[in-house]
Amino acid sequence: MQNTIVEQVILVNEFDEPQGGMEKMEAHQKGLLHRAFSVFIFNSNNELLLQQRAKDKYHSAGLWTNTCCSHPRLGENNNDAASRRLQEEMGMNCKLTYAFNFIYKANLENGLIENELDHVFFGVSDEVPVINPNEVATYRYTDLETLKKDIHTQPDLYTPWLKICLKQVEEQYLNFL
Repeated sequence: MQNTIVEQVILVNEFDEPQGGMEKMEAHQKGLLHRAFSVFIFNSNNELLLQQRAKDKYHSAGLWTNTCCSHPRLGENNNDAASRRLQEEMGMNCKLTYAFNFIYKANLENGLIENELDHVFFGVSDEVPVINPNEVATYRYTDLETLKKDIHTQPDLYTPWLKICLKQVEEQYLNFL
């Protein structure tokens, strides 16, 4: 019999203090606040690398979002988790810099609820992504102005967390340069 790893998330309070762990799907079904991270990779032309989530993801399948995102594992720090996931999803290695965090709550399909304290990381790379087809359908680069206009005209094509944090990403990215 093969052992399967049950993915857990780190439950936190609004001050990002750990409150224990819980199986990922259960946390999303109950809508409990947990730690997450989002990575935004820009190229040397200041274009953001977006990914389209794989068509069979358990939520937000096929939607466009930031370069990568996920949850740190129990005992894993956010920066290490973000670097690990950037490699797993996009096949990229890049120096990541913490930018800010935010809390958001969004109702998703299938009765799931995202309730996350999301740590945002920026990086700059011209490395060509080598996507993991289990995670990512495709990718594209875009400047932030074009992205904002597209989200305004076609909001259903984008993940809730990207739409929620984009203004702050834009403001913080100007400081990052």
